Amino acid sequence: MSLAVVTGAARGMGAATVSRLVARGWTVLALDACLGDSEPGAVQATQADLDAVVAAHQGRAIGAVVDVRSPELLRDAIDHAVVEHGPLVAVVAAAAIIDGGDDLWLTDPGVLDRLWETDLVGVLNTAAATVPHLLAAAEAGQQPTFCAIASAAGHRGLWHLGAYCIVKHAVVGLVRGLAADLHGRGVTVVGVSPGSTDTDMLTATAGLYGLSDVAELAQRQTTGRPLSADELAGVIDAACTLGPAVHGSVLDASAGMR
Repeated sequence: MSLAVVTGAARGMGAATVSRLVARGWTVLALDACLGDSEPGAVQATQADLDAVVAAHQGRAIGAVVDVRSPELLRDAIDHAVVEHGPLVAVVAAAAIIDGGDDLWLTDPGVLDRLWETDLVGVLNTAAATVPHLLAAAEAGQQPTFCAIASAAGHRGLWHLGAYCIVKHAVVGLVRGLAADLHGRGVTVVGVSPGSTDTDMLTATAGLYGLSDVAELAQRQTTGRPLSADELAGVIDAACTLGPAVHGSVLDASAGMR
């Protein structure tokens, strides 16, 4: 039996990734903070969302309400799951929030703080909690992967999303730094940078721009439409199995965004 961990698993790309990894035959620990409307910014996933993901997979997905900003709780949940269902062969750090909507120099410092703590430090906390288990799996002959979800915003500037761009550029740096530290140690580290994807986060982004139609956010993609969560999950699923050839890479999944 092999275990995968997905953060931000209650909806969107995270939930779709849980489905893909379960289909691969892995047991998946599905983690989400399930904050709902308890914090500033867009409404987050709920306990009901996470419960629905778990229920859809008939015992192959295990749900836990854990905030990636809480390293001790994150470590405890993962350690317990590895004991029960290990070894840990794949980690997908997908937990993220979106915020912004103003010129960077006018952006409330709290916006950057919130993005930094979840979208960047949350990935770092996830790595700290899982890499020891991934190293153990590698030593036992497995080929484990740590996959961090960055963004097209990690490679370019996006209007009125300056703080988000800062943080997602940092996620790209985290992937490359972690890959350097794990060089030659049997664990693949890879990032995936999605473009506009039809999720609740994209709806929230459209709201920051005062748009009622998320399709307008995908005009610079060759698809002419937002990607589906499952299309992105297919890339993430593949990234978890490609092995050393992609170590230290950040895969562009932006549908040719110009």
